[in-house]
Amino acid sequence: MKRAFIILTLVAVVALPFALRPARDRPGAADDTLVVITPHNEAIRQEFARGFARWYRERTGRTVAIDWRMVGGTSDIARFLEGEYTSAFELHWRRLGRTWSAEIQAGFQSARLPADASAAVKEARAAFLASDVGCGIDVFFGGGTYDFDRQAQAGRLVDSGILRAKPEWFTESVIPRRFGGEEYYHGEGLWIGAVLSAYGIIYNRDSLRRLGIEREPTQWTDLADPRLIGEVALADPTKSGSVAKAFENILQQQMQRRLQTLQAAEPAAPAAELEARAVREGWLNGMRILQRIGANARYFTDTSQKPPIDVASGNCAAGLCIDFYGRQQQEAVRRRGGSERVGYQTPAGGSVASVDPIALLRGAKHRAVAVAFIEYVLSMDGQKLWNFKPGTPGGPEQFVLRRMPVRRDFYAQREWRASMTDPEDSPFEETDPLVYREPWTGRYFREMALIIRVMCQDTHRELKLAWQAIQSAPPERRERALAAMQNLDAVDYAKATGEIRRRLGARDKVEEVRLAKDLADFFRANYRRAEAIASGRE
Repeated sequence: MKRAFIILTLVAVVALPFALRPARDRPGAADDTLVVITPHNEAIRQEFARGFARWYRERTGRTVAIDWRMVGGTSDIARFLEGEYTSAFELHWRRLGRTWSAEIQAGFQSARLPADASAAVKEARAAFLASDVGCGIDVFFGGGTYDFDRQAQAGRLVDSGILRAKPEWFTESVIPRRFGGEEYYHGEGLWIGAVLSAYGIIYNRDSLRRLGIEREPTQWTDLADPRLIGEVALADPTKSGSVAKAFENILQQQMQRRLQTLQAAEPAAPAAELEARAVREGWLNGMRILQRIGANARYFTDTSQKPPIDVASGNCAAGLCIDFYGRQQQEAVRRRGGSERVGYQTPAGGSVASVDPIALLRGAKHRAVAVAFIEYVLSMDGQKLWNFKPGTPGGPEQFVLRRMPVRRDFYAQREWRASMTDPEDSPFEETDPLVYREPWTGRYFREMALIIRVMCQDTHRELKLAWQAIQSAPPERRERALAAMQNLDAVDYAKATGEIRRRLGARDKVEEVRLAKDLADFFRANYRRAEAIASGRE
C-alpha cells in the first residue's frame, strides 16, 4: 500500500504541471494552418501569431494558427533543413526510378557544380529545382542574409511572388534594394528583409560610475578606455557570427574614415590608389582598436546572448552586442524594477543596418497562407509590431519587441512617434552612415575572425598584463611599450589576405592549428616585450 501511494504521488507530481498548463489553441483547431521555422524568441512568436490571426481573419473570414518550429539558432535551422530536404528528395529520386548515391546527395543542393560533375548529378540538381519536394515547413522567418543566401543557393527557397504583387513596396522610399552597402531583398524574390539589425554597446550606468567613468559610451573606441580593464563582455568571433560581423563593422568604419581623410588631403590622387591605401591603413587602425578592447575583456564567451545579461546584472560594465539583445535587456531591467541602469547605443557611423529576412520554402504545403503571412510581416500592420508600445493602436498586445522595422516609410510617419518604443532612432537618416563594402573585408571574414581570436583571446593573459603595465608606466616608457604591444606586422592586410588566407584554406586542417600557434607565438612575444618595456626591464 505504501509503495502504491509513493508511485501515485510521483505520478501526480509529474502530471500536475501539465494539468495546470494554460490552454493553447492547437493548429488543427483553426481553419488554416501555417508551419514556420524560426530562431525568433517567444515574444516575437506570440505577437506575430496574434497579429497575423487578426489580419488574416479580417481579409479571409477564416481562422489561422501558426505551428512554430524551434530547433535552435540559424546554424541549427540550416542543418535541419539540409537533412529534411535530403531525405525528401531521396524519396522523390527513388520514385523516379533512379539510384541514390553519395554523389547525388552531395550534388543536388549544390549551386556551383564542378565542370566535371556527372550527368546524373546535373540531372538530380535540375530535378530538385523543378520539383515541389518539401520539408513539412512553409516559411523560414528570421536570421541573417548569409543564412538565407545559403538556403537560396541550395534551392530550398522559392519566389513568394510578393515583389510582383506589391511593386510599390520595393522602391527607394519603402524597402530599397540596397542600403549602406547591404542587400535588403533577393533579386529574384527568394528572400525579403523583414526587420533591421545593427550592432552596438550595452552598458551599466551603475558600473560606469563605480569605475569613475562619467560619459556614457557612444563610439567603439570608448570600449578601449583602460578604466574598463576586466569589465568588457565579449564573444569569441570564431563561435559567434554576429559578434564577428560587429568586429568587421569596426574595421570597415576605420577604413571608411581613412579613405575620407585621404580623399580630402589628396583630391588629385588616383581613386584606386587612395582606396587601397585606406583599406590597408584602416585595417591596422581597426585591429589596434579591437586589440585594446580585447585587453579590457573580462571573458570571451561562445554565445552572443551572454554579454547583455552580464552587463545588466553588473558583472560587466559594458559589452558588445546585437542591437535587439541590448534593447531587450534594457527593457527587461526597466520592466522588473523601473531601473534605468542599463543603456544601449549603436555608434553613429559605426554599424551597418542589415536585415533579418523571411522566405517561402520549397514544397510549402500551405503556400497561400504562407504568402499571406509574408505579406503581413512586410505590411505596415506587421511592421508596427516591431517598434510600437504594447497596448497602442496597431501595436503588440503584451511584449515590447524593440526592433527596427525594415520599411523606410515607417519612420516618416511623425504622428506615430508617441506610439514607438524608440522614436529617436531612424537608421535611414544618419548623416555619415557606415557604407559596407564587401570586397574590403567580406571575402576575408574567416581570416579576420581567427586573427582577432588569437590576438585577443588565445593570448589574453599576456595581453592584459602588458596593457595593465602600460597604464602604470611613466610617459617616457608608455609610448614605446604601446608600440611594441600593437606591432601587427604578422597580421597586416597583405598577410591576412595572402599568407594567412592560404594557410587557413589548406586542405590539411592541421595547418590551421599551426597557423594559430605561429600567430599566438608572435603576439605573446610582443606582449611580453611591451610589459618589459613598461616595467623598465628593457
